[in-house]
Amino acid sequence: MSSTPRLTRIVSTAGLIALAAAASGCSSLDRLRGIGEQPPLSAIDNPIAQPGYKPVQMPMPMAQPASYNPNSLWRNGSRAFFKDQRAHQIGDILTVTVNFTDKAAIANQTQRSRTNKEDSGVTDFLFKSKVPADVGLPGRILTADSTASSDGKGSVNRQEALQTTVAAVVTQVLPNGNLVVEGKQEVRVNFEVRELIVAGIVRPEDIQSDNTIDSTKIAQARIAYGGRGQITDVQQPRYGQQVLDVLLPF
Repeated sequence: MSSTPRLTRIVSTAGLIALAAAASGCSSLDRLRGIGEQPPLSAIDNPIAQPGYKPVQMPMPMAQPASYNPNSLWRNGSRAFFKDQRAHQIGDILTVTVNFTDKAAIANQTQRSRTNKEDSGVTDFLFKSKVPADVGLPGRILTADSTASSDGKGSVNRQEALQTTVAAVVTQVLPNGNLVVEGKQEVRVNFEVRELIVAGIVRPEDIQSDNTIDSTKIAQARIAYGGRGQITDVQQPRYGQQVLDVLLPF
Protein backbone atom coordinates (compact mmCIF):
# COMPACT_ATOMS: atom_id res chain seq x y z
CA MET A 1 0.00 0.00 0.00
CA SER A 2 1.39 3.39 -1.02
CA SER A 3 2.10 5.95 1.64
CA THR A 4 0.86 8.80 -0.57
CA PRO A 5 -2.77 8.79 0.71
CA ARG A 6 -1.56 8.67 4.30
CA LEU A 7 0.86 11.53 3.67
CA THR A 8 -1.95 13.51 2.08
CA ARG A 9 -4.14 13.01 5.13
CA ILE A 10 -1.33 14.11 7.42
CA VAL A 11 -0.73 17.24 5.37
CA SER A 12 -4.45 18.01 5.31
CA THR A 13 -4.71 17.59 9.08
CA ALA A 14 -1.70 19.81 9.62
CA GLY A 15 -3.22 22.40 7.32
CA LEU A 16 -6.47 22.41 9.29
CA ILE A 17 -4.59 22.77 12.56
CA ALA A 18 -2.56 25.65 11.14
CA LEU A 19 -5.73 27.30 9.86
CA ALA A 20 -7.41 26.99 13.25
CA ALA A 21 -4.32 28.37 14.95
CA ALA A 22 -4.22 31.32 12.55
CA ALA A 23 -7.89 32.02 13.13
CA SER A 24 -7.55 31.98 16.88
CA GLY A 25 -4.34 34.02 16.94
CA CYS A 26 -2.57 34.79 20.14
CA SER A 27 -5.81 34.75 22.11
CA SER A 28 -5.76 30.95 22.25
CA LEU A 29 -2.28 30.96 23.79
CA ASP A 30 -3.40 33.55 26.33
CA ARG A 31 -6.41 31.42 27.22
CA LEU A 32 -4.26 28.33 27.61
CA ARG A 33 -1.96 30.20 29.96
CA GLY A 34 -4.96 31.37 31.96
CA ILE A 35 -6.51 27.93 32.58
CA GLY A 36 -7.51 27.71 36.23
CA GLU A 37 -6.95 31.42 36.77
CA GLN A 38 -9.46 34.23 37.02
CA PRO A 39 -9.67 36.37 33.87
CA PRO A 40 -7.48 39.45 34.38
CA LEU A 41 -8.93 42.94 34.39
CA SER A 42 -7.72 45.44 31.82
CA ALA A 43 -5.23 48.07 32.94
CA ILE A 44 -6.46 51.62 33.46
CA ASP A 45 -4.98 53.64 30.63
CA ASN A 46 -5.52 56.74 28.57
CA PRO A 47 -8.31 56.20 25.99
CA ILE A 48 -6.67 58.51 23.44
CA ALA A 49 -3.45 56.45 23.66
CA GLN A 50 -5.16 53.30 22.35
CA PRO A 51 -3.92 52.07 18.93
CA GLY A 52 -7.34 52.39 17.32
CA TYR A 53 -8.24 55.78 18.76
CA LYS A 54 -9.16 58.49 16.27
CA PRO A 55 -10.22 62.05 17.14
CA VAL A 56 -13.83 62.81 16.30
CA GLN A 57 -14.43 65.38 13.58
CA MET A 58 -17.92 66.84 13.20
CA PRO A 59 -19.36 69.82 11.30
CA MET A 60 -18.72 72.94 13.38
CA PRO A 61 -20.41 76.37 13.31
CA MET A 62 -18.46 79.56 12.90
CA ALA A 63 -16.68 80.72 16.05
CA GLN A 64 -18.43 83.59 17.82
CA PRO A 65 -16.33 86.05 19.81
CA ALA A 66 -17.26 86.49 23.45
CA SER A 67 -19.01 89.75 24.23
CA TYR A 68 -19.85 91.46 27.52
CA ASN A 69 -22.76 93.69 28.29
CA PRO A 70 -21.87 97.15 29.62
CA ASN A 71 -21.71 97.39 33.41
CA SER A 72 -22.32 93.64 33.75
CA LEU A 73 -20.25 90.67 34.83
CA TRP A 74 -22.36 88.39 32.68
CA ARG A 75 -20.79 87.09 29.49
CA ASN A 76 -23.04 86.21 26.60
CA GLY A 77 -23.15 82.45 26.07
CA SER A 78 -22.44 81.55 29.71
CA ARG A 79 -24.59 78.82 31.22
CA ALA A 80 -24.51 80.03 34.83
CA PHE A 81 -23.31 83.00 36.85
CA PHE A 82 -21.30 80.87 39.25
CA LYS A 83 -18.79 78.21 38.30
CA ASP A 84 -20.43 75.17 36.79
CA GLN A 85 -19.43 71.91 38.47
CA ARG A 86 -20.49 69.84 35.50
CA ALA A 87 -17.97 68.27 33.16
CA HIS A 88 -16.76 70.74 30.55
CA GLN A 89 -13.10 70.10 29.79
CA ILE A 90 -10.74 67.25 28.95
CA GLY A 91 -10.23 64.93 31.89
CA ASP A 92 -13.50 65.75 33.63
CA ILE A 93 -15.75 62.88 34.70
CA LEU A 94 -19.49 62.59 34.29
CA THR A 95 -21.93 59.77 34.99
CA VAL A 96 -23.79 58.16 32.10
CA THR A 97 -27.11 56.52 32.90
CA VAL A 98 -27.54 53.67 30.45
CA ASN A 99 -31.22 53.04 29.92
CA PHE A 100 -31.56 50.84 26.87
CA THR A 101 -34.77 49.02 26.02
CA ASP A 102 -35.25 47.37 22.65
CA LYS A 103 -38.04 45.16 21.42
CA ALA A 104 -38.61 43.96 17.88
CA ALA A 105 -40.89 41.37 16.30
CA ILE A 106 -40.52 40.75 12.58
CA ALA A 107 -41.85 37.92 10.42
CA ASN A 108 -41.21 37.45 6.71
CA GLN A 109 -42.30 34.76 4.28
CA THR A 110 -41.40 34.51 0.62
CA GLN A 111 -42.64 31.93 -1.87
CA ARG A 112 -41.54 31.64 -5.45
CA SER A 113 -42.21 29.09 -8.18
CA ARG A 114 -41.54 28.87 -11.89
CA THR A 115 -42.29 26.24 -14.53
CA ASN A 116 -40.82 26.29 -18.04
CA LYS A 117 -41.48 23.96 -20.95
CA GLU A 118 -39.91 24.09 -24.40
CA ASP A 119 -41.14 21.82 -27.21
CA SER A 120 -39.96 22.34 -30.79
CA GLY A 121 -40.84 19.87 -33.56
CA VAL A 122 -40.98 19.44 -37.31
CA THR A 123 -44.05 17.82 -38.93
CA ASP A 124 -42.72 17.66 -42.45
CA PHE A 125 -39.43 18.02 -44.28
CA LEU A 126 -38.73 19.32 -47.74
CA PHE A 127 -38.09 16.46 -50.20
CA LYS A 128 -39.32 14.01 -47.56
CA SER A 129 -40.65 11.72 -50.31
CA LYS A 130 -37.13 11.25 -51.69
CA VAL A 131 -35.68 10.14 -48.36
CA PRO A 132 -35.42 6.35 -48.00
CA ALA A 133 -38.01 4.84 -45.70
CA ASP A 134 -35.39 3.22 -43.48
CA VAL A 135 -33.93 6.62 -42.60
CA GLY A 136 -35.70 7.95 -39.52
CA LEU A 137 -36.48 11.62 -39.48
CA PRO A 138 -36.64 13.42 -36.14
CA GLY A 139 -40.10 14.38 -35.07
CA ARG A 140 -38.89 16.63 -32.24
CA ILE A 141 -35.82 18.81 -32.44
CA LEU A 142 -35.88 20.13 -28.86
CA THR A 143 -37.82 19.14 -25.76
CA ALA A 144 -36.95 20.72 -22.42
CA ASP A 145 -38.75 20.96 -19.10
CA SER A 146 -37.67 22.89 -16.00
CA THR A 147 -39.31 23.51 -12.66
CA ALA A 148 -38.01 25.75 -9.87
CA SER A 149 -39.52 26.67 -6.54
CA SER A 150 -38.38 28.19 -3.28
CA ASP A 151 -40.01 28.78 0.08
CA GLY A 152 -38.29 31.05 2.59
CA LYS A 153 -39.43 31.99 6.05
CA GLY A 154 -37.79 34.16 8.68
CA SER A 155 -38.75 35.66 11.98
CA VAL A 156 -37.14 37.85 14.63
CA ASN A 157 -38.43 38.11 18.18
CA ARG A 158 -36.00 40.14 20.25
CA GLN A 159 -36.34 41.89 23.58
CA GLU A 160 -33.41 43.50 25.33
CA ALA A 161 -33.16 45.71 28.39
CA LEU A 162 -30.10 47.24 30.03
CA GLN A 163 -30.19 49.65 32.93
CA THR A 164 -26.97 50.67 34.65
CA THR A 165 -24.62 53.60 35.20
CA VAL A 166 -21.01 54.12 34.22
CA ALA A 167 -18.56 56.97 34.76
CA ALA A 168 -17.10 58.41 31.57
CA VAL A 169 -14.12 60.67 30.95
CA VAL A 170 -14.11 63.66 28.62
CA THR A 171 -11.46 62.87 26.00
CA GLN A 172 -12.02 65.76 23.62
CA VAL A 173 -13.76 69.14 23.44
CA LEU A 174 -15.07 69.99 19.98
CA PRO A 175 -14.83 73.57 18.68
CA ASN A 176 -18.56 74.13 19.24
CA GLY A 177 -18.29 73.04 22.89
CA ASN A 178 -19.68 69.52 22.56
CA LEU A 179 -17.84 66.88 24.57
CA VAL A 180 -16.50 63.55 23.38
CA VAL A 181 -16.78 61.09 26.26
CA GLU A 182 -15.70 57.50 26.76
CA GLY A 183 -16.20 55.22 29.73
CA LYS A 184 -15.37 51.61 30.47
CA GLN A 185 -16.38 49.47 33.40
CA GLU A 186 -15.30 45.95 34.26
CA VAL A 187 -16.80 43.77 36.98
CA ARG A 188 -15.42 40.33 37.78
CA VAL A 189 -17.64 37.76 39.47
CA ASN A 190 -15.91 34.44 40.11
CA PHE A 191 -14.43 33.46 36.73
CA GLU A 192 -16.45 35.81 34.53
CA VAL A 193 -15.72 39.45 33.67
CA ARG A 194 -18.58 41.69 32.51
CA GLU A 195 -17.57 44.69 30.41
CA LEU A 196 -19.55 47.85 29.74
CA ILE A 197 -18.27 50.43 27.25
CA VAL A 198 -19.96 53.76 26.54
CA ALA A 199 -18.72 56.40 24.10
CA GLY A 200 -20.19 59.26 22.11
CA ILE A 201 -20.76 63.00 21.88
CA VAL A 202 -22.80 64.97 24.42
CA ARG A 203 -23.99 68.54 24.63
CA PRO A 204 -23.02 70.36 27.82
CA GLU A 205 -26.63 71.60 28.04
CA ASP A 206 -27.87 68.01 28.31
CA ILE A 207 -25.72 67.31 31.37
CA GLN A 208 -27.91 67.59 34.45
CA SER A 209 -27.04 69.57 37.54
CA ASP A 210 -25.83 66.40 39.33
CA ASN A 211 -23.32 65.83 36.50
CA THR A 212 -25.25 62.93 34.95
CA ILE A 213 -26.58 62.38 31.45
CA ASP A 214 -28.96 59.84 29.99
CA SER A 215 -27.59 57.57 27.27
CA THR A 216 -30.47 58.53 24.96
CA LYS A 217 -29.00 62.04 24.72
CA ILE A 218 -25.59 60.85 23.52
CA ALA A 219 -24.99 61.43 19.81
CA GLN A 220 -23.09 58.80 17.84
CA ALA A 221 -23.49 56.58 20.88
CA ARG A 222 -21.48 53.39 21.06
CA ILE A 223 -22.66 51.09 23.85
CA ALA A 224 -21.20 47.61 24.26
CA TYR A 225 -22.06 45.16 27.00
CA GLY A 226 -20.49 41.74 27.04
CA GLY A 227 -18.09 39.56 28.92
CA ARG A 228 -15.24 37.13 28.84
CA GLY A 229 -14.49 34.12 30.94
CA GLN A 230 -15.57 30.53 31.35
CA ILE A 231 -19.29 31.08 30.68
CA THR A 232 -18.66 33.16 27.56
CA ASP A 233 -16.15 30.60 26.33
CA VAL A 234 -18.66 27.75 26.59
CA GLN A 235 -21.33 29.75 24.77
CA GLN A 236 -19.12 30.37 21.73
CA PRO A 237 -18.76 27.78 18.93
CA ARG A 238 -15.35 26.20 18.51
CA TYR A 239 -12.90 27.79 16.08
CA GLY A 240 -13.17 24.85 13.70
CA GLN A 241 -16.93 25.20 13.55
CA GLN A 242 -16.68 28.95 12.95
CA VAL A 243 -14.22 28.36 10.10
CA LEU A 244 -16.54 25.81 8.50
CA ASP A 245 -19.50 28.17 8.88
CA VAL A 246 -17.59 30.75 6.84
CA LEU A 247 -16.12 28.46 4.18
CA LEU A 248 -18.87 25.90 3.52
CA PRO A 249 -21.33 27.12 0.87
CA PHE A 250 -24.19 24.94 2.16
